Amino acid sequence: MGKQHGSLSIDSENIFPIIKKWLYSDHDIFFRELISNSCDAITKLKKLEIIGEYIVPDDQEFKVQVIANPKEKTLKFIDNGLGMTEDEVNEYINQIAFSGATDFLEKYKDKTNEDQIIGHFGLGFYSAFMVADEVHIDTLSFKEGAKPVHWECDGGTEFEMEEGTKSTVGTEITLFLNEDCLEFANEYRAREVIQKYCSFMPTEIFLVNETAEPEYETILPEEKTEKDTVIETIIEEAKTEEKENENGEKEIVEISPKTEKLKILKRPVALNDIHPLWTKHPNDCTEEDYKAFYRKVFMDYKEPLFWIHLNMDYPFNLKGILYFPKINTEYDSIEGTIKLYNNQVFIADNIKEVIPEFLLLLKGVIDCPDLPLNVSRSALQNDGFVKKISDYISKKVADKLSGMCKTDREAYEKYWDDISPFIKFGCLKDEKFCEKITDYILFKDLNSKYLTLSEYIESNLPKDEVADADTEKSSDSVEASETEENSEENGEKAKKTIYYVTDERQQSQYINMFKDADLNAVILTHNIDSPFVTQLEQKNETIKFQRIDADLTDTFKEEVDADAMKADTDTLTELFRKALNNEKLDVKVEKLKNDAISSMVTLSEESRRMQDMMKTYNMYGMDPGMFGSNETLVLNANNTLVQYILKNKESKQVPMICEQLYDLALISHKPLAADAMTKFIARSNEIMMLLTK
Repeated sequence: MGKQHGSLSIDSENIFPIIKKWLYSDHDIFFRELISNSCDAITKLKKLEIIGEYIVPDDQEFKVQVIANPKEKTLKFIDNGLGMTEDEVNEYINQIAFSGATDFLEKYKDKTNEDQIIGHFGLGFYSAFMVADEVHIDTLSFKEGAKPVHWECDGGTEFEMEEGTKSTVGTEITLFLNEDCLEFANEYRAREVIQKYCSFMPTEIFLVNETAEPEYETILPEEKTEKDTVIETIIEEAKTEEKENENGEKEIVEISPKTEKLKILKRPVALNDIHPLWTKHPNDCTEEDYKAFYRKVFMDYKEPLFWIHLNMDYPFNLKGILYFPKINTEYDSIEGTIKLYNNQVFIADNIKEVIPEFLLLLKGVIDCPDLPLNVSRSALQNDGFVKKISDYISKKVADKLSGMCKTDREAYEKYWDDISPFIKFGCLKDEKFCEKITDYILFKDLNSKYLTLSEYIESNLPKDEVADADTEKSSDSVEASETEENSEENGEKAKKTIYYVTDERQQSQYINMFKDADLNAVILTHNIDSPFVTQLEQKNETIKFQRIDADLTDTFKEEVDADAMKADTDTLTELFRKALNNEKLDVKVEKLKNDAISSMVTLSEESRRMQDMMKTYNMYGMDPGMFGSNETLVLNANNTLVQYILKNKESKQVPMICEQLYDLALISHKPLAADAMTKFIARSNEIMMLLTK
């Protein structure tokens, strides 16, 4: 072959600057592109062997070698794949964007489909020019009579190509790194990048540092293989120890015999796992396999709760494993990592076009060879096919969760506290997921029992109590005891109230009242619960959620004559407003069945949700009162302290008692502000001093 000089066949002389700066978002990605091209070349050669077009030598082991030389400022990528002829170099290298993988698949598509070809675009090779001032190719085709080819280019549009000296089938690419990218010739940096992008590529990858001192290891003679290079034979003398025998006499005892060992050059260890767990059938994977893979990939030594193994061949090829980590705490980050692969080549983390948004809370790997990637293999061409993949993944997760709830309720309940934020987030973000999983959402009740929504409603139905249709109720305190007839008379659909708790310690007084009255409530303590219950109400008009301190149900109250209570209400309202210096204070007087309760504070559900929304959107400067009533102070007319206030209105102690009752009620409702707490403590001390007199 005579020496050639020519220009790369491209549409614009500005193509190289575009490739160097804009085609790939991360410069280290050239490792992925060049190594995946090497894996392609090997996969193609294996295919040719399968269909009888090539005979692989018996002693040949397919591998990719990356050789770093920081002194020479070079990186080499060597494979023993099918190599290229002069014509193929012209076709695949000198004509930018002609895809060798596409051409190969077209030619052999009817002969075998056993292995996938990674490459799709023909641009991966040119990623080398992002980091190299000059690139050389030495290649020898597997074809009989083929001559080796040497090709070089300095990053411009001109190349040199001539007959080379390579004597073994395959391709060697040499990068002469530019000054800004010398880090990639460092062994540890190269190892880091290879493990980032190539941890699961289908051909073994080895990294060699040409400037490093040789490393050795010691083996037994019977462990030696033909590949081992023996440096020397080491004789380890027998080890003895002085011990006392049965007769009390000391003697020398041999504790390890004389041993012969071989010192050899350290055996190379591949940086990748060519058979990752997701490529195996779920029946062939053990629980420990899944846990070990999770620790290895995500460096998370907290065990996952459970996992879903995806394994689909039709209508598209998709495999993967999704892990459910512990995500229940408020302070830990609940952002997960789902790694996307294309034929075992890492593409990116958390690609939202493929992974439904709510699943990004999980950790896992998904490998889909059918993904329509763009030319840089780093982003997706968004189309209907990608949406189908996303929908399938969402469906498989919903099927796994609903199936667990139906067939292994005990395990499902055990995981519930950890996975509930994820499931509720999924319901808010994915309509189809919500439809499939709504019936399997659990609620933890006051007795630490887990119930579905329908189970809670059924268990909380009143047995004997029927609400009086004429009793005037505020719109936010629809009772669980309302009958459908009453609701219809009021022109409303029947609604069942689900009572809930957001802070078991803060709302303990109300919880005790519920338990004493044989009523139940559910525990909703996560930030996501507020929007979640709103969504549930919107989807189901027959239910409403109400916090247990939003109002007092008739269960806790005695029947009274409203007119008879009006005078006491007016008196107490005036006294408390004056004592608290709050003319807007809303006071309600009730006769509670439990006379030990003196005072309580309630806040309508609508007002609370509006305040929560204001906090969510940082609307702290606005007055919550403009969106609804503030807290209502409920006084128990059956309580001795309240009766004392009514009978001793002129006592100088009454203002102090009023303040104390209000603060006690508020403490059971929400934390006191700093100034209020200071005054409460001082006042409590003053009251105790009065008791000593």
